[in-house]
Amino acid sequence: MIRAYSQRLLPPYSGQVQIAESARARVVSMDREIWEVHYRRDETSFSRATWFKQANLAEIVATGTLEGEVLDDRIHELAVFLSTATLPFPAADGFEYWLLDAADESPLALIFSCIEGEHMARFPAHTEWTALPSAAMRIELSPEEKGRGETPVNHRLERLVAERAGRKPRARWFHRRPSEPDSFPPFMVREDWPDARQNELCQRYIHRQASRLLMLHGLERADRLRLEQAAQAQALEVLRFHALYPEVADEALMRAILVEARMRVAAGELDGRVNRREGVLYL
Repeated sequence: MIRAYSQRLLPPYSGQVQIAESARARVVSMDREIWEVHYRRDETSFSRATWFKQANLAEIVATGTLEGEVLDDRIHELAVFLSTATLPFPAADGFEYWLLDAADESPLALIFSCIEGEHMARFPAHTEWTALPSAAMRIELSPEEKGRGETPVNHRLERLVAERAGRKPRARWFHRRPSEPDSFPPFMVREDWPDARQNELCQRYIHRQASRLLMLHGLERADRLRLEQAAQAQALEVLRFHALYPEVADEALMRAILVEARMRVAAGELDGRVNRREGVLYL
């Protein structure tokens, strides 16, 4: 039996990874373009074995080979499953470890998440939230910021969150259930900052991360629409990730973004990865 699910890649949040897992192996993907194969070592750990492209599925399923090389039957089994699977897979990481606001101990920023309650004890007692670094997600500085020699937006938001958590930061686990209403920050970090400058920093970070945040499950339509509008500036990233968006709020807008992205790719523009794969081995 193969179990198919997704979970957030943390910390820091960089996307919703798709996982199809058998008793002997699993395949994982950030974008449905590349699937990493991990062989099971024991009940809780895996080792990376190889990878293949989504475009190779038909060949693997039909022949059990890839470019003439016979593949392990563990890979063939999972490839057969993927060939008819519907993505994205359901989100499964309902146990969440939140950094708390020092003022009222409400959830401030998400640090970790996991699928099973018994897995919580494996995570360290970590009370720092990290932003996706500028090296992985560059946020353009204004001319004024460049003139002042400002550090990246990512780093400054990280500092703001740390200051709001207080001198003795606390964190705790919550069990989130999709059927139950709650008031957790939908984009995994609080947006209600008291200062206009702080609020702007937070919004710039969220807007720049929109193409990845759209992979989240359970967003309200208004929040999803807000992300889709922000993601217009990241058309190539939307093209990469859109197959894993669980919903679309504005179909016409999404079509326009994808048309722009495909035209830019056809003109020879790259999305910045230069064939670099984002590893998900540490899941």
